[in-house]
Parts: sequence; structure tokens; C-alpha cells
Amino acid sequence: MTASSSAAPDGPKAGRSPRAMIWSRRLAGMREFWNEFRKSKSGMAGLIFLLIVIVLAFLAPVIAPDHLLDVTTLGHQPKFGPPSWDHPLGTDGLRRDIGVRLVWGARISLLVGFAATAMSMIIGTIVGIAVGYFTGWFGAILMRIVDFFLVIPSLILAIVLAAVLDRGVFTIVIAIGLTSWAGTARVVRAQTLTVSARDYVDRSRVLGAGHWHVIVKHLLPGVLPLVLANTTLTVGSAIISESTLSFLGLGDATKQSWGTVLQNALSDSAATSGYWWYIMAPGLAIVAVVMAFTMIGRTVEVILNPTLRSR
Repeated sequence: MTASSSAAPDGPKAGRSPRAMIWSRRLAGMREFWNEFRKSKSGMAGLIFLLIVIVLAFLAPVIAPDHLLDVTTLGHQPKFGPPSWDHPLGTDGLRRDIGVRLVWGARISLLVGFAATAMSMIIGTIVGIAVGYFTGWFGAILMRIVDFFLVIPSLILAIVLAAVLDRGVFTIVIAIGLTSWAGTARVVRAQTLTVSARDYVDRSRVLGAGHWHVIVKHLLPGVLPLVLANTTLTVGSAIISESTLSFLGLGDATKQSWGTVLQNALSDSAATSGYWWYIMAPGLAIVAVVMAFTMIGRTVEVILNPTLRSR
């Protein structure tokens, strides 16, 4: 009776599959991460602001119907009107409300930022792990490719690609994603070298594990926290790059983005004509969103890096 009662508590735990135990540990790690993240005032402030911007961008057709951008129906609105109760952020040279343009522009800017960052992170992670794991001539050739992309300014390459390819949102995503992965690859390579030298990776190799098993089961989980922290910081850089390309006239002129608003302000000589609201509104929007991503990224980096947390 005593033996059966003492063995009973271990029954459910012993019956759990290894996969269930792994997911249980992952969920516990996520909860611990969220609890640590909530303690950061800057991280929570950046996350709340970013969620507000995402909700506004998602609800753009409801908050600011697209007919408000139809210049043929805006004859009653002032041209280059300063901020007022009717137009809190003023109007542009075509009588369009700047606030409406910013709400719609958030969709393109955030879409390009997330999509280009995803492409950059995927390429950088794959190349970084390959360079750090494989030795010999293959790894040396990949490393030289990484060094090439590190030496050449990514913005210059993005401008060249955007100028050669057809103009559009997809082109901007490709131009930014294909030219901004080298920094991630170098960071992932360093982390891959560190993880590869650990004992459990050596034991896995001795037991006959192949390259795919070692990479997927050991190296990739070891570098993912670093990739996650780097991703939140890279999104802000991608948004700035999109704004720069659109400002230079390399974006899709038919789509609203924050860079396009700045490019239109330049074309209308807003800086020299005293239309300060035309420049300040999109400029502050870009700065605020990039700052939000930076605060989130720094908080994630501190949580995942014990050295920074101790400081």
C-alpha cells in the first residue's frame, strides 16, 4: 500500500513523451521571459506604443477610409493647411490630410520592416551557422562572401537593386533583405562556434549524429535567442532604409509610406516654404517607431544575455 502510493506521483511524469516534456520546458521559458520583460519600463513602453501603431495600421480602412486620399473629392480642404481641429497634422499640397497619410503609410512601412527583416534574419542565420559549423574551403568561401557584404555599404547596394528592378513594395523588401544580412551572419557565426565547442555537441557527434541533426537540434536552438534579440533591432533599421529609398524616389509612388510623405514634402519645398508640419509629422513617426523597436530590442538583449543583466 505504501509502495503503490509513493510511486503514484511519478506515474504521470514518467508517462509523458519527450516531445511533451520539451514543449513544457519551452512554455516555462516563455513565461519566465515574459515575466522578466514586464519588469522593464522602457521595454513595455516600446511594446505598448508599437502595438498601438500596429492596431492603427490594421484598422486604417475603418479609421481613415481611402476616399480621404482621393484628391478629386478634397476641393473643400485647405492647401498646405497648418494643424487645426479638423486636420490635427495639417494638409499637403494636394489637400490630403497628413494624419490620414501617416495611418495608411504605417501599413507599408511596417510591412516592409517586418518582411525585409525576416528575409535578412533567415539568410543571415543560415549563412552564419554554415560558416561557423563547416570548415575547409566551403566555410572559407562563405566567409569571404560575408566579408564582401560587410565592406560594401548595404544602403548603396539597396539603392542599386531598387533602381534596377521594377519599383514596388516587393522590390524594396528584396533590396533591403538581400543587403542587410551580413551583420547577422557574422554574429550567428560567432555564437555557432561557441555552441559547437560544448560537450553535448561533441557527444552527439560521437554517437553518430549527422550534420542535419547537430544543426537543427543543437546549433539552431543555441543561436535563436541571439537572432531574436537582433531581429527587434533590425526592424528599426529596415524601416529607416525603406523611408530612405522612398525618400529618394525609388519606392512605389502609388502607395502611401512615411518615406513617400517625406519625398513629397521635398518636392513641394516644404522646408524652405515654412510647411514645418509636412516634414515633422512623418519624421517624428519614423523616429518614434524606430525608438520603440530599439527599446524592445535592448530589453530582449538584456534578458537573454546574463552578462548585460548583471550589469
